[in-house]
Amino acid sequence: MFKRSIVLILLASLALVLVAGCGGKRRAIQVKGSDTMVNLTQAWAEEFMKENPEINIAVTGGGSGTGIASLLNKATDIAQSSRNMEKKEIELAISKGIEPKAIHVANDGITLIVHPSNTINKLSIKQLSDIFSGKITNWKQVGGPDKRIVALSRDRNSGTHVFFLEHVVKLGDKKSKSEFAPGTLMMPSSQAIVEEVAANPSAIGYIGLGYLTTKEKALAVAGIGSSNYVKPSNTTVLSGQYPIARSLFFYTNGEPTGNIKTFVDFIMSSKGQQIVKKMDFVPVK
Repeated sequence: MFKRSIVLILLASLALVLVAGCGGKRRAIQVKGSDTMVNLTQAWAEEFMKENPEINIAVTGGGSGTGIASLLNKATDIAQSSRNMEKKEIELAISKGIEPKAIHVANDGITLIVHPSNTINKLSIKQLSDIFSGKITNWKQVGGPDKRIVALSRDRNSGTHVFFLEHVVKLGDKKSKSEFAPGTLMMPSSQAIVEEVAANPSAIGYIGLGYLTTKEKALAVAGIGSSNYVKPSNTTVLSGQYPIARSLFFYTNGEPTGNIKTFVDFIMSSKGQQIVKKMDFVPVK
């Protein structure tokens, strides 16, 4: 009888330890998607967790398409995306009982970069379209050195890839059959483009403004039918002067609630939007 009592006490103690352990470990809010937004969202998460240590946030990239697919599969709480959800994605979400809620959290300017030694300082969107579709293959065709152009693009799962294809390669015409040239190098991340351009004097690529460093040169860009060349910056993106600007989004399943809402509210606060500026993106306001 005595031994049996000891066993029962030990089992009860073990159960209390397991319950306490489960209670102390909180499931992290999952944020997945746009590689452009990874560093920005990580900066938001780190500052938010300092103020709310009881809430954990896990941030991973993989591209806007990956984030949206994860939301549709209920594998993430928030999909971060550098493009709008497509009609077919929204229809698929609804068929799965998911109500995508778009939250405009920041702005960005897609920045064209070349090696600092490249003498080219500006290009029009038409010239960019011709470069990335393969109609222009040598820098001398746009007033630069006699070198073959090495065009770099994000991979097809990237929201930045989709935006650049529609607004630059296709010149804003959705019916256009223009595509990236077969020789275009598809890179897995914005950081990979940054590193390749910094090492290759013949390369040209596009990145989010927040990824620009002193190792590359940003080009001024003229919009379709315009002769006004504008360099990307917080000011020119927010004013609408820079012709390749876009919105950055969080997508949630319905209106955010609980800890997810608390995180979103922090992002949209003045402190959260100051982090946007600090990370070289452009605030919503």
